[in-house]
Amino acid sequence: MERFLDARLPWGKHKTIEVGKVAINFNCKTCDNVRTFMSGNKLSCLGVGDRVVSIDACLKCPVCKATVEAWFLVVSRDELDGQAPTVRLERYVDNRRGMASRVEASVGGFDDLLERAQLAYELQLGAGSMVYLRKIFEEITKQVADIAGIPTTGRNGGRKPFRDLLQEVDGQHHIIPSAFSSDGYKLFSELSEIVHGDSSEEVALQKYHPCRSLVIGIIQNVASDQEMKRAIDALGWNINRLNVPSSGAMVP
Repeated sequence: MERFLDARLPWGKHKTIEVGKVAINFNCKTCDNVRTFMSGNKLSCLGVGDRVVSIDACLKCPVCKATVEAWFLVVSRDELDGQAPTVRLERYVDNRRGMASRVEASVGGFDDLLERAQLAYELQLGAGSMVYLRKIFEEITKQVADIAGIPTTGRNGGRKPFRDLLQEVDGQHHIIPSAFSSDGYKLFSELSEIVHGDSSEEVALQKYHPCRSLVIGIIQNVASDQEMKRAIDALGWNINRLNVPSSGAMVP
């Protein structure tokens, strides 16, 4: 990128920099629509290490003027005050204060759980992130079962084993992405193994994005099922606003 520091920034020292505006798309809750929140021309830069800085920005909705804050931890391969430093984004954190939600988390009744999973992941809480993904998996399977008239209780009135319920639901409505249709329970097993402490936090963090993509694949399959869609519309759900790249992978 172009040079943005004319001298090394010592640890704990702030400097105002001008490197263009920061623009991030959020679902603005006041506008009830996706808006590009923009920063001003000047940003705050904090020295963190020899080749690490934190860049802070306050972003504003262009319509209703709602504001959010964002922090970017930037690491340079070379000297930060070089002519054209090569940098990477180490970490991104935002504080939306209830004014906005992330675009990739706009999944109707599941947006809050997906956002909680993502926030847990960003805080390096691998098992915590998986708890929310598993809850989404369970909830959408049970909701599809209710719509389709599939009993969620067993012969003795107790709760039907999730493996059996998933098999019945998937048999009728194919909610599991095709790549995993031969063993749809495998994803739930992966999530459960991590949730119950049989995997390390490091492993949980490594598996987060693939598991998140598969959970979103399930939501997409439910949304594309016409019979389900009619029922979903009648229930007032809004899961067709999911913003996922065509590859199906979530943007971190």
